[in-house]
Amino acid sequence: MLKLQGVSAGYGGTEIIRNISLEVNKGEVVTIVGANGAGKTTTLRTICGIVKPTSGKIEFEGHQINGLGSDQIVNAGITMIPEGRQLFPFISVKDNLLMGAFKKSARGVVDQRMEEVLEIFPRVRERLGQFAGSLSGGEQQMVAIARGMMANPSLLMFDEPSLGLSPLLVSQVFDVIDRIVDMGMTVLIVEQNIVHTLKIADRGYVLENGEITMTGTGKELLENPHIKKAYLGI
Repeated sequence: MLKLQGVSAGYGGTEIIRNISLEVNKGEVVTIVGANGAGKTTTLRTICGIVKPTSGKIEFEGHQINGLGSDQIVNAGITMIPEGRQLFPFISVKDNLLMGAFKKSARGVVDQRMEEVLEIFPRVRERLGQFAGSLSGGEQQMVAIARGMMANPSLLMFDEPSLGLSPLLVSQVFDVIDRIVDMGMTVLIVEQNIVHTLKIADRGYVLENGEITMTGTGKELLENPHIKKAYLGI
């Protein structure tokens, strides 16, 4: 579904990711793991068209998308749930969700999609009339995920979904991601919480200093001695 070939990108002439190649197949959960500053978010932002690659090629469902605007990439079927949630704090939860359905193909099924999403997020249903900024951090993360799903994407990308959440809320977020996967959604997830992420991932890529240094199934990476030592302190 998604293929990156030799992609490099950065900011202001500074290269952050170098020669990245990875694939995400339909129905898979794929994760990119690594330390803070390794280039994980830059990789997602490059896929979304927010950052323009300096070299390489990005294909989505057989079509090259690098060079397209972010709005065109969203319309093609890729949605990212950003780090830090980035909700609109002074409008209602419902209006935040409706903003997720802005793309043309989502507008025609907005009522049906809203009901499907609220079935997954009963707490969000209870908060529809409140300002998004008045919610707890965990509730805001649920709204951010629900908003992403309102776009009816083919590929849903998560950027650090557990950031700033308590261990209990982290477990709840990953339970929700599990449910999304069970619905048949294709997921690419960037996360520092390696144990949670690799447990649900079909495959993973390890990103270190802007380069992919290792790949394997989620189980293989969890059992890898380098991963245990470098990221789990074992």
